[in-house]
Amino acid sequence: MSRVTRRRFLKVSGAGALAAKTGGMAAILATGQAPAYAQAATLQWLRWNDFVPASDQLLRREILPEAEKALGFKVNLETVNGNDLQPRITAAIQSGSGPDLIMLFNNHPQLYAASLVDMSDVAEAVSKADGGYYPLVKSNSNDGKMWLSMPWTIVGGMIAYRKSWFEEVGASSFPDTWEKYQEVGKKLKAKGRPIGQTLGHTFGDAPTFSYPLMWSFGGKEVDESGKVAINSKETVASVKFMTGFWKDAHDEGGLAWDDTNNNRAFLSQTVSATLNGASIYIESLRNPDKYITEKGAQLKTDILHAPLPKGPAGQFSMHTYFSHVLPKYSKNEKAAKDFLKWVHSKPVYEKWFVSQKGFATPPAADWEKHKVWDEDPVMTPYKVAGRLGRTPGYAGLANAKAAEALSKYIVTDMYAKAVQGMPPEEAVKWADTELKKVYG
Repeated sequence: MSRVTRRRFLKVSGAGALAAKTGGMAAILATGQAPAYAQAATLQWLRWNDFVPASDQLLRREILPEAEKALGFKVNLETVNGNDLQPRITAAIQSGSGPDLIMLFNNHPQLYAASLVDMSDVAEAVSKADGGYYPLVKSNSNDGKMWLSMPWTIVGGMIAYRKSWFEEVGASSFPDTWEKYQEVGKKLKAKGRPIGQTLGHTFGDAPTFSYPLMWSFGGKEVDESGKVAINSKETVASVKFMTGFWKDAHDEGGLAWDDTNNNRAFLSQTVSATLNGASIYIESLRNPDKYITEKGAQLKTDILHAPLPKGPAGQFSMHTYFSHVLPKYSKNEKAAKDFLKWVHSKPVYEKWFVSQKGFATPPAADWEKHKVWDEDPVMTPYKVAGRLGRTPGYAGLANAKAAEALSKYIVTDMYAKAVQGMPPEEAVKWADTELKKVYG
Protein backbone atom coordinates (compact mmCIF):
# COMPACT_ATOMS: atom_id res chain seq x y z
CA MET A 1 0.00 0.00 0.00
CA SER A 2 1.19 3.50 -0.80
CA ARG A 3 1.67 5.86 2.12
CA VAL A 4 -1.18 8.35 2.64
CA THR A 5 0.33 11.74 3.22
CA ARG A 6 -1.43 14.72 4.76
CA ARG A 7 -1.38 16.43 1.35
CA ARG A 8 -3.04 13.42 -0.35
CA PHE A 9 -5.64 13.12 2.43
CA LEU A 10 -6.69 16.73 1.98
CA LYS A 11 -6.90 16.25 -1.77
CA VAL A 12 -9.22 13.24 -1.79
CA SER A 13 -11.53 13.75 1.21
CA GLY A 14 -14.22 16.13 2.43
CA ALA A 15 -13.99 18.73 -0.32
CA GLY A 16 -17.33 20.29 0.49
CA ALA A 17 -16.61 20.69 4.17
CA LEU A 18 -12.95 21.70 3.73
CA ALA A 19 -13.31 23.96 0.72
CA ALA A 20 -13.28 27.24 2.61
CA LYS A 21 -10.18 26.23 4.60
CA THR A 22 -8.13 24.54 1.88
CA GLY A 23 -8.51 26.72 -1.14
CA GLY A 24 -12.23 27.18 -1.89
CA MET A 25 -13.19 26.23 -5.48
CA ALA A 26 -9.74 24.90 -6.17
CA ALA A 27 -10.18 22.22 -3.52
CA ILE A 28 -13.57 21.23 -4.92
CA LEU A 29 -12.17 20.96 -8.42
CA ALA A 30 -9.29 18.88 -7.14
CA THR A 31 -11.65 16.12 -6.05
CA GLY A 32 -13.90 16.24 -9.10
CA GLN A 33 -16.99 16.14 -6.84
CA ALA A 34 -19.67 18.65 -5.91
CA PRO A 35 -19.77 19.62 -2.22
CA ALA A 36 -22.09 17.47 -0.13
CA TYR A 37 -24.51 20.27 0.64
CA ALA A 38 -25.01 20.92 -3.08
CA GLN A 39 -25.99 17.37 -3.94
CA ALA A 40 -29.65 16.99 -4.92
CA ALA A 41 -32.23 15.07 -2.95
CA THR A 42 -33.67 11.74 -4.05
CA LEU A 43 -37.44 11.79 -4.29
CA GLN A 44 -39.35 8.67 -3.24
CA TRP A 45 -42.54 8.06 -5.26
CA LEU A 46 -45.06 5.34 -4.31
CA ARG A 47 -47.71 4.30 -6.83
CA TRP A 48 -49.85 1.31 -7.69
CA ASN A 49 -48.85 -1.45 -10.09
CA ASP A 50 -50.51 -0.05 -13.18
CA PHE A 51 -53.05 -2.26 -14.93
CA VAL A 52 -51.39 -1.06 -18.15
CA PRO A 53 -47.83 -2.39 -17.64
CA ALA A 54 -46.48 -0.38 -20.56
CA SER A 55 -47.08 2.80 -18.59
CA ASP A 56 -44.95 1.70 -15.65
CA GLN A 57 -42.23 0.70 -18.10
CA LEU A 58 -42.44 4.12 -19.72
CA LEU A 59 -42.04 5.83 -16.35
CA ARG A 60 -38.96 3.82 -15.43
CA ARG A 61 -37.21 3.72 -18.78
CA GLU A 62 -37.94 7.16 -20.19
CA ILE A 63 -39.85 9.67 -18.06
CA LEU A 64 -37.91 9.36 -14.80
CA PRO A 65 -34.46 9.51 -16.48
CA GLU A 66 -35.71 12.64 -18.28
CA ALA A 67 -36.87 14.06 -14.94
CA GLU A 68 -33.42 13.57 -13.45
CA LYS A 69 -31.82 15.47 -16.33
CA ALA A 70 -34.41 18.24 -16.25
CA LEU A 71 -34.65 18.71 -12.49
CA GLY A 72 -31.25 17.66 -11.21
CA PHE A 73 -32.40 15.00 -8.76
CA LYS A 74 -33.31 11.33 -8.92
CA VAL A 75 -36.83 9.96 -8.51
CA ASN A 76 -37.09 6.44 -7.10
CA LEU A 77 -40.36 4.77 -8.10
CA GLU A 78 -41.89 2.00 -6.01
CA THR A 79 -45.08 0.27 -7.12
CA VAL A 80 -47.38 -1.90 -5.02
CA ASN A 81 -50.79 -3.51 -5.30
CA GLY A 82 -53.45 -0.80 -5.21
CA ASN A 83 -55.01 -2.19 -2.05
CA ASP A 84 -51.68 -1.71 -0.23
CA LEU A 85 -51.49 2.06 -0.74
CA GLN A 86 -53.76 3.08 2.11
CA PRO A 87 -52.01 0.87 4.71
CA ARG A 88 -48.68 2.26 3.53
CA ILE A 89 -49.64 5.92 3.97
CA THR A 90 -51.23 5.22 7.36
CA ALA A 91 -48.02 3.57 8.57
CA ALA A 92 -45.86 6.33 7.09
CA ILE A 93 -47.80 9.14 8.76
CA GLN A 94 -47.85 7.33 12.08
CA SER A 95 -44.07 6.80 11.95
CA GLY A 96 -43.29 10.23 10.52
CA SER A 97 -41.28 8.85 7.62
CA GLY A 98 -41.88 7.26 4.26
CA PRO A 99 -42.31 8.11 0.58
CA ASP A 100 -42.42 11.77 -0.46
CA LEU A 101 -45.26 11.31 -2.93
CA ILE A 102 -47.97 8.69 -2.42
CA MET A 103 -50.80 7.79 -4.78
CA LEU A 104 -54.25 7.50 -3.23
CA PHE A 105 -57.68 6.61 -4.60
CA ASN A 106 -60.99 8.46 -4.62
CA ASN A 107 -61.54 10.72 -1.58
CA HIS A 108 -58.96 8.97 0.64
CA PRO A 109 -56.80 12.15 0.84
CA GLN A 110 -59.57 13.62 2.99
CA LEU A 111 -58.65 11.14 5.73
CA TYR A 112 -55.16 12.55 6.10
CA ALA A 113 -55.83 16.28 5.67
CA ALA A 114 -54.02 17.36 8.85
CA SER A 115 -50.87 15.51 7.77
CA LEU A 116 -50.65 16.72 4.16
CA VAL A 117 -48.88 19.64 2.48
CA ASP A 118 -51.14 22.14 0.71
CA MET A 119 -50.95 21.43 -3.04
CA SER A 120 -53.01 24.44 -4.11
CA ASP A 121 -50.15 26.23 -5.89
CA VAL A 122 -49.39 23.27 -8.16
CA ALA A 123 -52.98 22.08 -8.63
CA GLU A 124 -54.39 25.47 -9.57
CA ALA A 125 -51.59 26.17 -12.04
CA VAL A 126 -52.06 22.83 -13.83
CA SER A 127 -55.84 23.19 -13.79
CA LYS A 128 -55.59 26.58 -15.48
CA ALA A 129 -53.18 25.28 -18.10
CA ASP A 130 -55.37 22.25 -18.89
CA GLY A 131 -58.77 23.89 -19.19
CA GLY A 132 -60.03 23.39 -15.64
CA TYR A 133 -60.49 20.33 -13.45
CA TYR A 134 -63.78 18.46 -13.45
CA PRO A 135 -66.05 18.92 -10.39
CA LEU A 136 -65.51 15.23 -9.57
CA VAL A 137 -61.80 15.97 -9.20
CA LYS A 138 -62.26 18.90 -6.86
CA SER A 139 -64.75 17.07 -4.65
CA ASN A 140 -62.21 14.31 -4.02
CA SER A 141 -59.01 16.35 -3.67
CA ASN A 142 -60.14 19.66 -2.18
CA ASP A 143 -61.56 20.06 1.34
CA GLY A 144 -62.90 23.57 0.73
CA LYS A 145 -59.77 25.15 2.20
CA MET A 146 -56.96 23.73 0.12
CA TRP A 147 -55.98 21.07 -2.40
CA LEU A 148 -55.07 18.06 -0.31
CA SER A 149 -53.73 16.12 -3.26
CA MET A 150 -52.51 16.64 -6.79
CA PRO A 151 -54.99 15.21 -9.34
CA TRP A 152 -53.49 12.55 -11.58
CA THR A 153 -56.22 10.72 -13.51
CA ILE A 154 -59.66 9.09 -13.56
CA VAL A 155 -60.14 5.45 -14.50
CA GLY A 156 -63.62 5.17 -15.91
CA GLY A 157 -65.76 2.26 -14.77
CA MET A 158 -67.62 0.66 -17.66
CA ILE A 159 -68.95 -2.82 -18.25
CA ALA A 160 -66.77 -4.85 -20.58
CA TYR A 161 -68.92 -7.48 -22.27
CA ARG A 162 -68.83 -10.16 -24.95
CA LYS A 163 -70.80 -8.83 -27.89
CA SER A 164 -71.42 -12.21 -29.56
CA TRP A 165 -72.49 -13.93 -26.34
CA PHE A 166 -75.02 -11.21 -25.60
CA GLU A 167 -76.36 -11.47 -29.15
CA GLU A 168 -76.77 -15.24 -28.75
CA VAL A 169 -79.29 -14.68 -25.93
CA GLY A 170 -81.15 -11.97 -27.83
CA ALA A 171 -79.37 -8.79 -26.68
CA SER A 172 -78.26 -6.91 -29.78
CA SER A 173 -77.17 -4.01 -27.59
CA PHE A 174 -76.25 -3.77 -23.93
CA PRO A 175 -79.31 -3.74 -21.59
CA ASP A 176 -80.16 -0.21 -20.51
CA THR A 177 -81.96 -1.08 -17.24
CA TRP A 178 -81.05 -3.29 -14.28
CA GLU A 179 -84.08 -5.48 -14.85
CA LYS A 180 -83.12 -6.12 -18.48
CA TYR A 181 -79.53 -6.81 -17.42
CA GLN A 182 -80.81 -9.39 -14.93
CA GLU A 183 -82.88 -11.10 -17.63
CA VAL A 184 -79.97 -11.27 -20.04
CA GLY A 185 -77.59 -12.33 -17.28
CA LYS A 186 -79.87 -15.18 -16.24
CA LYS A 187 -79.81 -16.55 -19.80
CA LEU A 188 -76.05 -16.18 -19.99
CA LYS A 189 -75.49 -17.95 -16.66
CA ALA A 190 -77.69 -20.82 -17.84
CA LYS A 191 -75.23 -21.24 -20.73
CA GLY A 192 -72.26 -21.28 -18.33
CA ARG A 193 -71.37 -17.64 -19.00
CA PRO A 194 -72.25 -15.69 -15.83
CA ILE A 195 -71.54 -12.05 -15.02
CA GLY A 196 -68.40 -11.49 -12.96
CA GLN A 197 -68.55 -8.95 -10.13
CA THR A 198 -66.74 -8.52 -6.83
CA LEU A 199 -68.33 -7.41 -3.57
CA GLY A 200 -65.04 -7.68 -1.73
CA HIS A 201 -62.77 -5.22 0.03
CA THR A 202 -60.98 -3.96 -3.06
CA PHE A 203 -60.52 -0.33 -4.02
CA GLY A 204 -61.95 -0.20 -7.54
CA ASP A 205 -64.51 -2.64 -8.89
CA ALA A 206 -66.47 -3.15 -5.66
CA PRO A 207 -67.38 0.44 -4.68
CA THR A 208 -67.75 1.58 -8.31
CA PHE A 209 -70.50 -1.03 -8.62
CA SER A 210 -72.23 -0.83 -5.25
CA TYR A 211 -72.50 2.94 -4.89
CA PRO A 212 -74.08 3.56 -8.33
CA LEU A 213 -76.48 0.64 -7.79
CA MET A 214 -77.71 2.28 -4.58
CA TRP A 215 -77.97 5.72 -6.21
CA SER A 216 -79.87 4.39 -9.21
CA PHE A 217 -82.66 3.15 -6.93
CA GLY A 218 -82.74 6.47 -5.06
CA GLY A 219 -80.70 5.38 -2.04
CA LYS A 220 -77.95 7.50 -0.48
CA GLU A 221 -75.56 7.38 2.44
CA VAL A 222 -76.43 10.79 3.87
CA ASP A 223 -78.65 13.75 3.03
CA GLU A 224 -77.47 17.23 2.06
CA SER A 225 -76.82 18.15 5.69
CA GLY A 226 -74.65 15.09 6.29
CA LYS A 227 -77.25 13.17 8.31
CA VAL A 228 -77.21 9.41 7.72
CA ALA A 229 -80.09 8.53 5.39
CA ILE A 230 -79.26 5.07 4.07
CA ASN A 231 -82.13 3.27 5.84
CA SER A 232 -84.81 4.01 3.27
CA LYS A 233 -87.26 2.06 1.14
CA GLU A 234 -85.17 2.99 -1.90
CA THR A 235 -82.00 1.46 -0.48
CA VAL A 236 -83.90 -1.64 0.63
CA ALA A 237 -85.30 -1.99 -2.89
CA SER A 238 -81.78 -1.91 -4.34
CA VAL A 239 -80.60 -4.60 -1.92
CA LYS A 240 -83.61 -6.81 -2.67
CA PHE A 241 -82.88 -6.46 -6.37
CA MET A 242 -79.23 -7.36 -5.88
CA THR A 243 -79.98 -10.57 -4.00
CA GLY A 244 -82.02 -11.89 -6.92
CA PHE A 245 -79.63 -10.52 -9.53
CA TRP A 246 -76.69 -12.15 -7.83
CA LYS A 247 -78.26 -15.58 -7.65
CA ASP A 248 -79.74 -15.46 -11.15
CA ALA A 249 -76.87 -14.02 -13.14
CA HIS A 250 -73.54 -13.87 -11.31
CA ASP A 251 -70.55 -16.08 -10.69
CA GLU A 252 -71.20 -16.45 -6.97
CA GLY A 253 -67.56 -17.32 -6.37
CA GLY A 254 -66.69 -13.73 -7.26
CA LEU A 255 -67.87 -12.39 -3.91
CA ALA A 256 -64.38 -11.71 -2.57
CA TRP A 257 -62.49 -11.07 -5.81
CA ASP A 258 -60.03 -8.20 -5.95
CA ASP A 259 -59.52 -5.88 -8.92
CA THR A 260 -57.48 -8.43 -10.84
CA ASN A 261 -59.65 -11.56 -10.54
CA ASN A 262 -62.35 -10.32 -12.87
CA ASN A 263 -59.75 -9.40 -15.49
CA ARG A 264 -58.41 -12.93 -15.44
CA ALA A 265 -61.91 -14.43 -15.49
CA PHE A 266 -62.96 -12.40 -18.50
CA LEU A 267 -59.74 -13.06 -20.43
CA SER A 268 -60.05 -16.79 -19.69
CA GLN A 269 -63.63 -16.52 -21.01
CA THR A 270 -65.38 -17.79 -17.91
CA VAL A 271 -67.53 -14.67 -17.47
CA SER A 272 -69.53 -12.76 -20.05
CA ALA A 273 -69.39 -9.25 -18.56
CA THR A 274 -67.74 -7.35 -15.74
CA LEU A 275 -67.47 -3.79 -14.46
CA ASN A 276 -63.93 -2.64 -15.13
CA GLY A 277 -61.61 -0.02 -16.47
CA ALA A 278 -60.46 -0.69 -20.01
CA SER A 279 -57.55 -2.87 -18.90
CA ILE A 280 -59.19 -6.10 -20.14
CA TYR A 281 -59.60 -4.74 -23.64
CA ILE A 282 -56.11 -3.20 -23.64
CA GLU A 283 -54.59 -6.53 -22.62
CA SER A 284 -56.44 -8.23 -25.49
CA LEU A 285 -54.95 -5.63 -27.86
CA ARG A 286 -51.47 -6.16 -26.44
CA ASN A 287 -51.60 -9.95 -26.93
CA PRO A 288 -54.12 -10.52 -29.75
CA ASP A 289 -52.96 -14.04 -30.54
CA LYS A 290 -52.99 -15.13 -26.90
CA TYR A 291 -56.70 -14.50 -26.37
CA ILE A 292 -58.80 -16.40 -28.92
CA THR A 293 -62.55 -16.98 -28.78
CA GLU A 294 -64.24 -20.37 -29.04
CA LYS A 295 -64.87 -19.54 -32.70
CA GLY A 296 -61.22 -18.86 -33.44
CA ALA A 297 -61.43 -15.07 -33.57
CA GLN A 298 -59.22 -12.71 -31.63
CA LEU A 299 -60.98 -11.81 -28.39
CA LYS A 300 -60.35 -8.11 -28.95
CA THR A 301 -62.87 -8.17 -31.80
CA ASP A 302 -65.67 -9.32 -29.48
CA ILE A 303 -65.34 -6.81 -26.61
CA LEU A 304 -67.47 -3.71 -26.18
CA HIS A 305 -68.00 -1.27 -23.30
CA ALA A 306 -71.18 0.16 -21.80
CA PRO A 307 -72.12 2.22 -18.73
CA LEU A 308 -73.95 0.68 -15.80
CA PRO A 309 -77.72 0.36 -16.39
CA LYS A 310 -80.28 2.80 -15.09
CA GLY A 311 -82.64 2.20 -12.20
CA PRO A 312 -85.88 3.79 -11.02
CA ALA A 313 -84.04 6.96 -9.96
CA GLY A 314 -81.77 7.24 -12.99
CA GLN A 315 -78.39 6.17 -14.30
CA PHE A 316 -75.21 6.85 -12.32
CA SER A 317 -71.56 5.95 -12.11
CA MET A 318 -68.61 6.24 -9.78
CA HIS A 319 -65.21 6.30 -11.43
CA THR A 320 -61.98 5.49 -9.61
CA TYR A 321 -60.02 8.69 -9.08
CA PHE A 322 -56.24 8.85 -8.62
CA SER A 323 -54.17 11.62 -7.02
CA HIS A 324 -50.87 12.10 -5.21
CA VAL A 325 -50.35 13.43 -1.70
CA LEU A 326 -47.26 15.00 -0.16
CA PRO A 327 -47.09 14.19 3.57
CA LYS A 328 -45.77 16.90 5.90
CA TYR A 329 -43.01 14.61 7.15
CA SER A 330 -41.29 14.85 3.75
CA LYS A 331 -38.01 16.78 3.72
CA ASN A 332 -38.28 17.18 -0.04
CA GLU A 333 -41.32 19.42 -0.39
CA LYS A 334 -39.82 21.73 -3.02
CA ALA A 335 -38.40 18.85 -5.04
CA ALA A 336 -41.75 17.04 -4.90
CA LYS A 337 -43.68 20.06 -6.13
CA ASP A 338 -41.10 20.76 -8.84
CA PHE A 339 -41.46 17.18 -10.01
CA LEU A 340 -45.26 17.37 -10.05
CA LYS A 341 -45.15 20.58 -12.10
CA TRP A 342 -42.77 18.94 -14.52
CA VAL A 343 -44.55 15.59 -14.87
CA HIS A 344 -47.90 17.35 -15.39
CA SER A 345 -46.54 19.60 -18.14
CA LYS A 346 -48.34 18.68 -21.34
CA PRO A 347 -45.36 17.23 -23.28
CA VAL A 348 -44.48 14.89 -20.40
CA TYR A 349 -47.94 13.95 -19.21
CA GLU A 350 -49.04 13.32 -22.79
CA LYS A 351 -46.47 10.54 -23.17
CA TRP A 352 -47.88 8.76 -20.16
CA PHE A 353 -51.50 9.38 -21.19
CA VAL A 354 -50.95 8.00 -24.70
CA SER A 355 -49.34 4.87 -23.23
CA GLN A 356 -52.60 4.24 -21.33
CA LYS A 357 -54.57 3.93 -24.60
CA GLY A 358 -57.67 5.41 -22.97
CA PHE A 359 -57.58 3.35 -19.76
CA ALA A 360 -56.97 6.59 -17.87
CA THR A 361 -58.90 9.81 -18.47
CA PRO A 362 -56.99 12.99 -17.53
CA PRO A 363 -58.55 15.16 -14.79
CA ALA A 364 -59.03 18.28 -16.92
CA ALA A 365 -61.34 19.09 -19.81
CA ASP A 366 -58.80 19.99 -22.50
CA TRP A 367 -57.68 16.37 -22.79
CA GLU A 368 -61.05 15.36 -24.24
CA LYS A 369 -59.79 16.90 -27.50
CA HIS A 370 -56.81 14.57 -27.73
CA LYS A 371 -56.53 12.41 -30.85
CA VAL A 372 -56.16 9.22 -28.78
CA TRP A 373 -59.95 9.18 -28.37
CA ASP A 374 -60.43 9.03 -32.14
CA GLU A 375 -58.20 6.03 -32.70
CA ASP A 376 -60.45 3.27 -31.34
CA PRO A 377 -64.25 3.57 -31.08
CA VAL A 378 -64.33 0.75 -28.51
CA MET A 379 -62.65 3.18 -26.11
CA THR A 380 -64.92 6.16 -26.84
CA PRO A 381 -67.21 5.67 -23.79
CA TYR A 382 -64.26 6.42 -21.51
CA LYS A 383 -63.58 9.82 -23.07
CA VAL A 384 -65.97 11.75 -20.83
CA ALA A 385 -65.59 9.72 -17.63
CA GLY A 386 -64.43 12.86 -15.85
CA ARG A 387 -67.70 14.63 -16.62
CA LEU A 388 -69.80 11.80 -15.22
CA GLY A 389 -70.18 10.16 -11.88
CA ARG A 390 -70.89 10.96 -8.29
CA THR A 391 -68.50 10.80 -5.38
CA PRO A 392 -68.84 8.79 -2.16
CA GLY A 393 -70.80 10.68 0.48
CA TYR A 394 -73.60 11.81 -1.84
CA ALA A 395 -75.83 13.72 -1.17
CA GLY A 396 -73.38 15.26 1.27
CA LEU A 397 -69.72 16.07 0.71
CA ALA A 398 -66.92 13.71 -0.24
CA ASN A 399 -65.23 14.63 3.03
CA ALA A 400 -63.21 12.71 5.61
CA LYS A 401 -66.29 10.97 6.98
CA ALA A 402 -67.32 9.85 3.50
CA ALA A 403 -63.77 8.66 2.92
CA GLU A 404 -63.83 6.67 6.16
CA ALA A 405 -67.10 5.03 5.15
CA LEU A 406 -65.61 4.18 1.76
CA SER A 407 -62.41 2.77 3.26
CA LYS A 408 -64.52 0.57 5.57
CA TYR A 409 -66.57 -0.71 2.58
CA ILE A 410 -69.84 -0.16 4.40
CA VAL A 411 -72.01 0.23 1.28
CA THR A 412 -70.32 -2.69 -0.47
CA ASP A 413 -70.65 -4.91 2.62
CA MET A 414 -74.35 -4.10 2.82
CA TYR A 415 -74.87 -5.84 -0.51
CA ALA A 416 -72.37 -8.61 0.29
CA LYS A 417 -74.19 -9.50 3.50
CA ALA A 418 -77.52 -9.65 1.68
CA VAL A 419 -76.34 -11.91 -1.15
CA GLN A 420 -74.91 -14.23 1.51
CA GLY A 421 -78.31 -14.59 3.19
CA MET A 422 -78.93 -11.65 5.51
CA PRO A 423 -82.46 -10.26 4.93
CA PRO A 424 -82.25 -7.02 2.90
CA GLU A 425 -83.89 -4.95 5.62
CA GLU A 426 -81.37 -6.21 8.16
CA ALA A 427 -78.46 -5.53 5.84
CA VAL A 428 -79.61 -1.93 5.42
CA LYS A 429 -80.08 -1.52 9.18
CA TRP A 430 -76.55 -2.83 9.69
CA ALA A 431 -75.21 -0.24 7.20
CA ASP A 432 -77.21 2.48 8.95
CA THR A 433 -75.62 1.57 12.31
CA GLU A 434 -72.11 1.49 10.84
CA LEU A 435 -72.52 4.83 9.06
CA LYS A 436 -73.78 6.47 12.26
CA LYS A 437 -70.55 5.36 13.95
CA VAL A 438 -68.70 7.32 11.29
CA TYR A 439 -70.95 10.36 10.91
CA GLY A 440 -72.17 10.60 14.50
